[in-house]
Amino acid sequence: MNPHVTEFRRLHEGGCFVLPNPWDIGSARVLVGLGFQAVATTSAGVAWSLGRRDNEISLELALAHLRTIAGAVDVPVNADFEDGFAGEPISVAANIRAAAETGIAGVSIEDSTGKPAEPLYEFALAVERIKAARRAIDDSATGVLLTGRSEGFIAGRPDLAETIRRLTAYADAGADCLYAPGVRTMGDISAIVSAVAPKPVNVLVSTDFATVSQLADLGVRRISVGGALARAAWTGFLAAAKEIASNGTFSALARNISVPELNKLFDPMHRHDAC
Repeated sequence: MNPHVTEFRRLHEGGCFVLPNPWDIGSARVLVGLGFQAVATTSAGVAWSLGRRDNEISLELALAHLRTIAGAVDVPVNADFEDGFAGEPISVAANIRAAAETGIAGVSIEDSTGKPAEPLYEFALAVERIKAARRAIDDSATGVLLTGRSEGFIAGRPDLAETIRRLTAYADAGADCLYAPGVRTMGDISAIVSAVAPKPVNVLVSTDFATVSQLADLGVRRISVGGALARAAWTGFLAAAKEIASNGTFSALARNISVPELNKLFDPMHRHDAC
């Protein structure tokens, strides 16, 4: 088994860790240099870096990105694999098998269809998709950790009972970790943690509604930030660019990190200095 898979599984056995989401080689290496023990890709972040909207990259681009990030850092990489780039379980299985061979340590499958009228896959089909992903990983003998995601809270269906019904079914279907992005209240998070215990839960933090210690106290095992770090980078970029375009002034650039400081982040001898 890939040692990164072994390490990723160990991280899920106890405690709470942050799994930040880089969008390219540079951001991935800087996060590792800051001391994070694992990273995860972000479908939104990579799409924006390619000049596309979230959920608009192809399977081929996604697989290439996974190979790039997994090959660029010496820590476990979890893959945001959207809905498996397929609807039917047999196709999900084939795509998951391809993803498992890119060098990743974990992969997530979501139940969002991308269709406004029917934003979530029908319950039985959603469960079969997780089962198919489980079989594909088992057949690959890679040991890649499977996360089952229920997207109701970010897809216009913020129903806690239905979310828990889906997550518990995904756990029974073979998901190793459970994840409902968009859930923000401490009560809802605690209910999910209790419902799927002892399996670990990932919580998305894209704004300042909670701290690591608060989520750890609830029993959350893993915290990710999705496209939030990419959005932070775009926020700074847009503020500076708009100032130049609108005012002809450059004050935002005065707040930039210096070239020597930035270069130091990519120096293997000093990558942990910022910790």
